[in-house]
Parts: sequence; structure tokens; C-alpha cells
Amino acid sequence: MQLPASPIEYLPARIASAPDMPWIPESPVKSWKPLRFFSDGSGFVELMRMSPGAIMPLHRHTGAIHAFNLEGERLLCTGERIGPGQYVFEPPGNTDWWKVVGDVPLTVMVVVYGEVEFIGADGSVRNRVGASTQLAAYRQYCEANGLAVQDLID
Repeated sequence: MQLPASPIEYLPARIASAPDMPWIPESPVKSWKPLRFFSDGSGFVELMRMSPGAIMPLHRHTGAIHAFNLEGERLLCTGERIGPGQYVFEPPGNTDWWKVVGDVPLTVMVVVYGEVEFIGADGSVRNRVGASTQLAAYRQYCEANGLAVQDLID
């Protein structure tokens, strides 16, 4: 298809085919699919899947989080129940935990800016997850499983 003459410069879209991306197991109850890593290291986009009954432990967001529920439900520590088709915005500094409820696995598309800091019972940060850690985990998973690493950096 030929585009009409225009002073607008069209840039190619960067497409990640989610069905072709592997589910990367993080634990027996959680896995994720990478969709995009921001070239400046400021964040990433992924599909996250968790089993019914799984708990996302206490964590703090250093940047904004955008989450869109595709299937399954989760109960936030504040009492809100989030189901399919619902969107959640979490501002920088937000600290929370939540649980997957019902019998259906939870699948959420998540846009993460900054890092997610997992907090221990004593209040200390016991783990940090961000663009660099997720990109390294993706590359390591592909190498260990004989998969080609897709160019997912914008």
C-alpha cells in the first residue's frame, strides 16, 4: 500500500508478537513475557501471569506503574477487587501487596517505570526488579533454552 505524499515522516512500528514470546518462569506461581525494554533503561512492558491463590508480596514502586487486567482477578491490600478489563495506575512511591483470587490464572499487561523494590518484614529492600534485571533474565532464559533473543529494546 502506498501512502499519500505528506510532509510527515512515518517511523516503523516496533512489534513484539506476544504469542511467539516465551513465558519465563520466575517462581512456581509466577511467569512473565517480555514485550519491550525502554532503551534508556527507565522501564519495561510485560505480560505477567500468576496462579490462583498466588500472592504478590509487599513491594514499592520507584516509578509509575500501569496495569491492565486481561483475565483473572486480584484483590488489592486496600480491599479493591480488580478483574478483566480493569486498569490500575500506581504512582511512584506506592507500596502495596495483593493476592490472585478465584479459580482463573491472572494475566496482566504491565508497564513499569523505574524499579519494583520487594520489601522484607524488617522494612529492608530485599530485591529490586527493573529494565536491566528483566532484560538480563530474558536473555539468560533464551540462551538456556536455545531460543533466539528478539530485539525488544526501543
